[in-house]
Amino acid sequence: MPAPIPLEDFFRKPQYVQVRLSPDGRRLAWMAPHGRRLNVFVRDLDDGNERRVTGATERDVAGYAWVDDDHLVHAQDTAGDENHRLYSVARDGSNPRALTPFEGVKCSVVDDLEDEPGRILFRMNRRVPEVFDVYRLEVATGEMECVAENPGNVQGWITDHQGRLRAATTTDGVRTGILHRATEADPWREVATYSFKESAAPLCFTFEGDALYVSSNLGRDRSAIHLYDVERGEPTELVFEHPEVDVSHLLYSRRRRVLTGVSFVTDRRRYHFFDERRAAIQRFLDERLPGRENALVSHSRDESRYVVHSGGDRGRGGYWLLTVGEHGPEELEHLFDASPWLDEERMAPMTPITYQARDGLTIHGYLTVPVDAEPRDLPLVVHPHGGPWHRDTWGFDPEVQFLASRGVAVLQPNFRGSTGYGRAFWEASFGQWGLAMQDDVTDGVRWAVDSGVADPARVAIYGGSYGGYATLSGITKTPELYACAVSYVGVSNLFTWIEAFPPYWKPFLEMVYEMVGHPERDAERWRATSPSFHADRIRCPLLVAQGVHDPRVPKEESDQIVAAVRAHGFPVDYLVKEDEGHGFHNEENQFEFYRHLEAFLTEHLGLARP
Repeated sequence: MPAPIPLEDFFRKPQYVQVRLSPDGRRLAWMAPHGRRLNVFVRDLDDGNERRVTGATERDVAGYAWVDDDHLVHAQDTAGDENHRLYSVARDGSNPRALTPFEGVKCSVVDDLEDEPGRILFRMNRRVPEVFDVYRLEVATGEMECVAENPGNVQGWITDHQGRLRAATTTDGVRTGILHRATEADPWREVATYSFKESAAPLCFTFEGDALYVSSNLGRDRSAIHLYDVERGEPTELVFEHPEVDVSHLLYSRRRRVLTGVSFVTDRRRYHFFDERRAAIQRFLDERLPGRENALVSHSRDESRYVVHSGGDRGRGGYWLLTVGEHGPEELEHLFDASPWLDEERMAPMTPITYQARDGLTIHGYLTVPVDAEPRDLPLVVHPHGGPWHRDTWGFDPEVQFLASRGVAVLQPNFRGSTGYGRAFWEASFGQWGLAMQDDVTDGVRWAVDSGVADPARVAIYGGSYGGYATLSGITKTPELYACAVSYVGVSNLFTWIEAFPPYWKPFLEMVYEMVGHPERDAERWRATSPSFHADRIRCPLLVAQGVHDPRVPKEESDQIVAAVRAHGFPVDYLVKEDEGHGFHNEENQFEFYRHLEAFLTEHLGLARP
């Protein structure tokens, strides 16, 4: 028997991530660990010269973008507070500059302005914490001007293909709207409004700039791609629909000014192409890198060079440089692997599954069984995702692979409310936190037990954020199912959770009231489904992990459940980190958490000790 894979190998920061070409295609940038923090590196593709250009020491660089061929902009927060500041640096690491050195302000890039080298559009909530205005920024000097002041209800800004700010999405909490203007000099005009349950979400402008492409569920259950008439305020031509899932990702060539295709997720990511040139590129990649998900993740402005990520469910994959000529793809060069220390042969396949909820609803999900193990009477971790308006997808998940390497089967249910399965499936979650949504998780456990995969005496539940809530809800609603539980930045009290919303979430409160409930109108239901009020029902050991600076699920949520469980005499391990927010990002904190998790599951699920 080979020795167990070291825990650290699963959770070490990737050697390469967010790999991107400069606009001229002559340089490559990526993020890699330096001093245990992700920093930005640049390589000259002509001479191979490579250098680190950022010096983050306290927190990872959260993301970056090329501004032009010579400069990059990157973002960082402080101790997990998610108030990201923007910084710039030259491609040789010189002239670092703090562009938005403001306390308690959240910033993000809106458009990298391809046609205006050295400038970006970004948004920040400095003027009013609840909403974001848009600014044009001269990166070399740090000079900025406001180009769109938020009237108070705009949540998203959309530029045309020339970088002009010409559309916006609005909300009053229960209704969404689309604003449009013909030029940046014109006033905004409200094109249409919809119930938040409906959508005509702008994806991009047409190349002529006189219409939008949207992902819309108007008059239908599953969102599809439509052309949208901004004068009449309605979808017109149907571009693409899928019979089973929502479609919301449009592919296009800016240089050739054509739509090239769409991507969507069924059991895995799939494509449909309108353009033979783009289809030929995909065929070229899939023939040379079979059995993988092969995606174009960056390209030069002239679309002659592309960065390709090729990966799957059993590894983080690698990056390749694709050269495309006038007549199609010509050369594919391997650049590097993201985590070469992980042997894919020792990783476990991730299998799509379905089961029926008690009310007949079909639930999709994924089951991962340890390598070379018979899927019979295994210890099981059910792992509900966060969001909850999100979904699990097929691909490499270090947590899942780590658990499988320790002999545990992992079930990831896309319970009702998970996105991508249409409006009816999403709406079936409204008002169902701790009720039907939790039943879907429970029914997944019972499916795993009834099918013989899981040993009913060795089932754990573990999740983060909403998944942490589902963990706590599970051990208070169906305590007999679980041998142990792990809540990672999980909600425990719906009343205090909603009171602590960060200011930029406040515009969504009316929507949250309809989707989750109202603290006054639904007080009885909320009390019945807030785990902190029912700690006396818990019968299994509990591990809780929390970051002090979490803006989404404040530390009070974990404090409450820990205090309540301990007051009833049940064991709780509580791990708190002063330099973290919504989840642990610093590598040393991740290692510590997963060591706790490993020891906890080993003890309470009877696993073999590593």
